[in-house]
Amino acid sequence: MRLSIICMVLLASTAIAQDHSAHHRMHMSESGIVMNQNANELPIGCDAISRDHEFTIHGGKKYVAGKPGLTFGMSQHEVRVEPCSRVTVTFVNEDEIRHQWMVHGLPKYLYPTGMFHIEAMGRQRQTGTFIVPAEDRNYLIHCDMAQHMEKGMRGQLVVGRGSGDLWGIAGVSDAFYRSSYLPRHVGWWAVTAALVAFALAWRWRLHRP
Repeated sequence: MRLSIICMVLLASTAIAQDHSAHHRMHMSESGIVMNQNANELPIGCDAISRDHEFTIHGGKKYVAGKPGLTFGMSQHEVRVEPCSRVTVTFVNEDEIRHQWMVHGLPKYLYPTGMFHIEAMGRQRQTGTFIVPAEDRNYLIHCDMAQHMEKGMRGQLVVGRGSGDLWGIAGVSDAFYRSSYLPRHVGWWAVTAALVAFALAWRWRLHRP
């Protein structure tokens, strides 16, 4: 009885793992993982592949050497492509530990959880392909291993004209997000209030006995 239960649990676990792998179009090898690869399915709004891009991006400690507060980095923290282009990335891990090159915010009808994912084991490389949407937008690139993004492995994929630089991109933007704690258009409201106050004060002065 106990052996039967163990066998059933193992079979269920294998089925779940296979379903998860198929759902995320996962390719696994000794050198790493490529997840949600897409070389042919066009996003909505794309009639054809506009251009093919190939990038080789290296990850490792050497790319942030001498930069205070950073431990890991990439040889290219910003990638620029045209809308509807097909992007092939070869990610080369130059460290002894695992690193990832992930893009977030992609359309979920093509990329489960909105993600394209490359993971390379220590001193290994992995290649994957995906197609970007038709909209001008900035997408987050990062390594999802614990503290790797916080320590420097953060970048941006700029499609077309983009939608504004993301914060914390090495060599591109400030290290921290600078949030405004004041309401929108507060400057205009302040000027208007000052003019109204001045007009009221002037009127009171003219009509003062």
